[in-house]
Amino acid sequence: MTALDSRAVLAPGDGSLGPLLRVTDDRLAPGAGYGRHDHRAVDVVAVVLSGSLDHRWGTGAVVSAGDVAVLRAGAGLAHDEVAGADGARVLQCYLRSAAPGEPAGHEVHRAAGGWVDLRRPDARLWVGPAAAGPPPGLALAVGEAEVRVLAEGEPQADGAGTVVVWQVDEARPAWAEW
Repeated sequence: MTALDSRAVLAPGDGSLGPLLRVTDDRLAPGAGYGRHDHRAVDVVAVVLSGSLDHRWGTGAVVSAGDVAVLRAGAGLAHDEVAGADGARVLQCYLRSAAPGEPAGHEVHRAAGGWVDLRRPDARLWVGPAAAGPPPGLALAVGEAEVRVLAEGEPQADGAGTVVVWQVDEARPAWAEW
């Protein structure tokens, strides 16, 4: 693995998933990071699948396997995320901001299981073991080698340890209307 291996899982680009813009399966080698970069008018939800990340913004936070970090970029911020000594695997989920003019903020949900409160009306996130029988929605099965989108009604996530489910308001945003 190179320092950062980022694999796009979803990137519709047409607004068909409402606020959900992109999901990537990122693997970072120990000590590797994304490099300092800017965000604005986006919420980034990081589901840490293994290892740990040092989030370098504001007072900072270390997020570990099982945690879900929610970064609300709002009016803008610059930050970096650097993998701990054990590296990291992170499902990075990008959503159109529900409050683009607000000040930036960051919160960490430790050992998240079940529904994670994102404090927004148009998107809900559920994280849990595949064996738990995930709720309906856009389900992503996390396997060792890949993350795959489960077909609607697919009864089980073969080979998956974790399932991440998004329930989103699929109304197309104004910018995506024809």
